[in-house]
Amino acid sequence: YNLKTLLSVGIPSIISGIAATFLFPFLALFLASIVNDAGVFAVLSQDSSQFVQNFLTVSGLLFSILIGQTYAFLYTQQESVFYALFQEVTEAKSLLEQVALVCQGRSMYNRVLESISKYVQNDLKQLKADPAVLISSRPVDDPLESIMYLTSVGVPSSVYDTVRSLRQARAQRLGALQRKLPKVHFVLLWILAVIELISFPLLGAGTQTIGGYNILTVEGVLFGVMTFGIVMTMKVIGELNRPGGGAYNVDGVLNVMIQGLETELKERMEGKRKQVA
Repeated sequence: YNLKTLLSVGIPSIISGIAATFLFPFLALFLASIVNDAGVFAVLSQDSSQFVQNFLTVSGLLFSILIGQTYAFLYTQQESVFYALFQEVTEAKSLLEQVALVCQGRSMYNRVLESISKYVQNDLKQLKADPAVLISSRPVDDPLESIMYLTSVGVPSSVYDTVRSLRQARAQRLGALQRKLPKVHFVLLWILAVIELISFPLLGAGTQTIGGYNILTVEGVLFGVMTFGIVMTMKVIGELNRPGGGAYNVDGVLNVMIQGLETELKERMEGKRKQVA
């Protein structure tokens, strides 16, 4: 996951930075050819009115405020997902232990273990599925409902309480996984990033009258570094917003958490592990 995130964040950022470095002189010269006015070049090169500087300050401030708030919100959301998963996996392990205690030796034992396995594979591990859809449309063969049905005769209370706690933990996990920020929010962030970057070729159109093409190459390097930083920041925000599949997500931790649960399930279904009295 670390390598995947490094590639998905680093490669677009590096490509954007290199492209911006080489494109900057051409963009500045293109804008200069459109303006082609000595008075405008004088204003842009000196920026005596500080208009461009104020424009850059305002756009940069807006971008930094929104990107900072977005990062804090998404990081808090990821933290709540971790807590919810730890709670749910703990409840799932408690259910497995309780089922092994009260059902081992009965004909329904393997069917109950199969229901727990279905729940783990088709629900607990489905981080990329839409949480609202999962909680609104319960499957016909709901594994948790099957467990309650199979264990309702003779021992209805103990397993029922554990399944109810597991459903509550599942609801917390789905609520934490639900994306709270709309896609248009990230579109607006990209628009602000472009607005912030677009002012620099405009300044370059003025400074080229002082230092010519050579000064544009120096400014292009700085423009490329800044483009690299902004794209990298936006890509990190995008990784945080993803439900799974990256270093900022819970996939790796979840795989470690449920590894022991899956191993115990497999051993019990194969009869390799017996409940100790």
